[in-house]
Amino acid sequence: MSRKAAARVSARPSLGRSSAHPPPVRPPPPPAWRPPLKLIMASLALPCRLARDDAMNAADDANREMELQLATIETEDGDQHGTPTPSPSPTPSLDGALRLRTPGKGFVPGQRPAPPASGSNAQNRGGSTPVTSGTRGRPPLYAAAKHKNKNKAVTTCVTVDDISAPMDVDGGHVVISDDEDEQEEDVVAVNGAGKRRKTSSVWLEMKEVKVKGEYKARCNYCHKDLITGPKAGTKHLADHLKVCTLKKLKTKGGKTMSQSSLMMNAKEDGNVSVESYTFDQEVARRELGNMLVLHEYPLSIVDHAGFRKFVHALQPLFKLHTRNTYRKDIVENFKKETKKAIDYMTKNQSRVAITTDMWTADSTKKGYMAITAHFIDDSWKLRSIIMRFIYVPAPHTANVICQELYDSLLEWNIDEKLMTVTVDNCITNDKAIEMIVGKIGKKKLPLEGTLLHMRCCAHILNLIVKDGLDVMKSAIVNIRESVAYWTATGKRIEKFEEMAKFKKVKITKKLILDCKTRWNSTFEMLEIALPYRAVFERANQTDKQYEYLPTDAEWEFAADVVDKLRLFYEITTLFSGTKYVTANIYFPKICEIKMKMRQWGTSTNPIIKNMAEEMTTKFDKYWTDIQGLMGMATLLDPRYKRHMLTACFSMLHGIEPASYECIELVDDLVARLHALLREYEVEENEYQPREEFISSKTPAIMNVFNDIVAKQSPATAKLQGEIEMYLSDALVPYTEKFDVLDWWKVAGTRYPTLRKVARDVFAIPVTTVASESAFSTSGRILSDHRSRLTPDMLEALMCSQDWLRNKYKDSIKGDASFWTCLQDIQEEMEDLAL
Repeated sequence: MSRKAAARVSARPSLGRSSAHPPPVRPPPPPAWRPPLKLIMASLALPCRLARDDAMNAADDANREMELQLATIETEDGDQHGTPTPSPSPTPSLDGALRLRTPGKGFVPGQRPAPPASGSNAQNRGGSTPVTSGTRGRPPLYAAAKHKNKNKAVTTCVTVDDISAPMDVDGGHVVISDDEDEQEEDVVAVNGAGKRRKTSSVWLEMKEVKVKGEYKARCNYCHKDLITGPKAGTKHLADHLKVCTLKKLKTKGGKTMSQSSLMMNAKEDGNVSVESYTFDQEVARRELGNMLVLHEYPLSIVDHAGFRKFVHALQPLFKLHTRNTYRKDIVENFKKETKKAIDYMTKNQSRVAITTDMWTADSTKKGYMAITAHFIDDSWKLRSIIMRFIYVPAPHTANVICQELYDSLLEWNIDEKLMTVTVDNCITNDKAIEMIVGKIGKKKLPLEGTLLHMRCCAHILNLIVKDGLDVMKSAIVNIRESVAYWTATGKRIEKFEEMAKFKKVKITKKLILDCKTRWNSTFEMLEIALPYRAVFERANQTDKQYEYLPTDAEWEFAADVVDKLRLFYEITTLFSGTKYVTANIYFPKICEIKMKMRQWGTSTNPIIKNMAEEMTTKFDKYWTDIQGLMGMATLLDPRYKRHMLTACFSMLHGIEPASYECIELVDDLVARLHALLREYEVEENEYQPREEFISSKTPAIMNVFNDIVAKQSPATAKLQGEIEMYLSDALVPYTEKFDVLDWWKVAGTRYPTLRKVARDVFAIPVTTVASESAFSTSGRILSDHRSRLTPDMLEALMCSQDWLRNKYKDSIKGDASFWTCLQDIQEEMEDLAL
């Protein structure tokens, strides 16, 4: 074709196109010119393309209408015949939107539908296959769509009679649960108009949500939110799906969180049992909080990388929280346990003995008060729990101490059930107890409050021995200086051990330096130093700087002092126990100390004699205040009764047991027990038979008989006869391992009122060791590294730890106790709530 002819052809308008300007006037073509073949084909294809688009749009409308009709027919058919209708599954359509389509009757999970008839897309679109309604140029009742995203593709096959679930690129079906269906509906809401459709396969297992104004990709299995957006991509989403634990459990047939597994449980007798175990996130979370409290672990341990890896290795399903979450859990659990404990103490019928003491933290210089409750529960087990660990602002005056203690008693509803308060010996505590009696009222306390103040006998013994040791300070000063010299540095300690090996002295205990305010530490220092006498003598020969070698007389005096103080040390250790009754053994042991001091007063050594005199003076000062109550405890021991009281008074006052003075002292104590017993009058329902056992046909003569007996035998006579019957019964054979509580639990039922008195008296502790032991724990908890703990948090940790220890101890023994009763109370409250 010539250049002029090509210019004329290009200037002509193409068929099917409109021009904004009118075509220019062209000269008629030469008769020999023919239009190009491409131009003719384009002109012929334009009407066909427009017709085909109209047909496809009409097919889409017909296809949607057919699917709605089919869903309606299947729903009605399932309702009539009782067959469940398959739940719709999200299926991406050609326009990119997600539509919910219901599987038909022929749907088989995991099976792909039959492929369509052979033929290319060009042939179908060209019209070689007739276009029917809803098929878009494909074989009838079949539609296929392919979404391409680079080198990945997701194919969705839909048939009217056999509608398949979505398939991944490998041809496997993606299983979507009910909650994931709802999540896909949310995706539709998020992926509204104006947004680019999501073609990645990860969106079959994730949904896009809006969190605090930002779009996030939420996993359908673990519900974790990940970053999403045009710049974020989907690679990190696919990586998460590869490592998602819950996805592996759900899609590979593994155990889910609600399924149980087998657990091997080893019992104490050596037998191994197989039990079912179901993982519970809340139970595991609560037990982790209990572990932190029980073993005084720092709360920051839950943030340590090593601990997190260890927990994940044990149970991958367990989700660890931050330290703030567990701090909140500990406080909330403490409040719940406190409420249950208060409910139990309110229902408890016995009286409660209290021990309290003050402590100042070294790190914060703040004062705290520990209040411990002692009582005997319904199973006749001695219980001791820390009620409060309160921060007391300075100054710690009697008024402040009294108010804090009284408020705690009111909160726990034991102000009218108070038996005694055991405190240390100081003027502040004496005034505080007097104020407590005034606040509560004398009529609400046993014997008008005369028994309320109980002095700590361990503190009394400490004062007694301390006064005695002050007399012999000069006699043991060289031993103290020797111990201080050889424990000053590590090099001296090693040298001392080498000399002990040379002298063939076995080192069983290391040297310790005493605390001058605690006599028991002085006793331990002397007791440990005595076996190393030969080593000290060798040290004097090898070390010229050592100048404190004790003389032979000083060594002999130290041995004599250790022998005499051993009794005080053993009795103090015995009185410091909190797991057994100490009230009934107090009187005999104190009398034994008094007899020893009387013997020391006859010693030829002037130092020992002066020591005995100082100790006796201090002993007589404090003994008169508590001998009455402890004498009652001795009287209520079925091994002792009046006989032990007679021996004790005879030993204390240096009189004959058969003397009038000794008998009068015993009678006065029995009379005080009578007065206390009258305040424990048994309720009428304990003396009268139950109504269900009373016959409705009781003769009238029996009513008259009961009235006459009641007038001639008043309640006081019954109570007095109860004491006389108990004292006249034979003594129980003496054994050291005698459980007095078990005896009163069984044999004491013959004396119902006296049994109540014994239950309250035997719960009285003779020392404040139970409260003081809490300070050693609090010193570890409130250390220099944890000095920022608030007073409320410290109280929650202290009380919760004590309660957990008691709870675990009871669970091992298997006894019904205070803590099992708290569990019963919780179950009752839950039943009432339901």
